[in-house]
Order: sequence, then C-alpha cells, then structure tokens
Amino acid sequence: MLVISSREFRNNQAQYFNRIDNGEQIIIQRGKDKAYSVNAISEDDLYFTPEMVRKVEHSMQQAKEGKVTTIKGREELRRFFDSL
Repeated sequence: MLVISSREFRNNQAQYFNRIDNGEQIIIQRGKDKAYSVNAISEDDLYFTPEMVRKVEHSMQQAKEGKVTTIKGREELRRFFDSL
C-alpha cells in the first residue's frame, strides 16, 4: 500500500493509475484528516446499476410472497423452458 498526497497524485496521475491497474493499493491523503482509496472498477462492478438493484429487490420480494417456480429435475426444467 502506498500513501501519497493529493498534490503528488494530481501531478503524476498517469503513473499512479498504472500502478493501480497493476493491483497496487493507493491511498491519497488530503490534509490531516481526510484520505481516499482509489480502485480500478471491473465489468462486474458496473453490472449492478440502480435499475439492476431494483430488479433484484423486486425478485426478492416476489420470493418472500411465494411467487416462485420450483423446478425439480431435468424434465421439469425442459417443460418450463418449453412453456416460455
């Protein structure tokens, strides 16, 4: 882990972004009482958009209400897919 000042980060952003891309953890110190961690974002991180979170929450509510389809075995799975 590397701790740097905000000024150092600002002056050498490309260098620090490259280090982050290579898996290094960078902490940016801003003043005496503020610090920030900079992390690379992967495709998986972008998948959970607010819309996706709403869909998951809606599905969880449906499951709590018993609005689910239970499938046991391959044959039931085939029939389910055929019905779609």
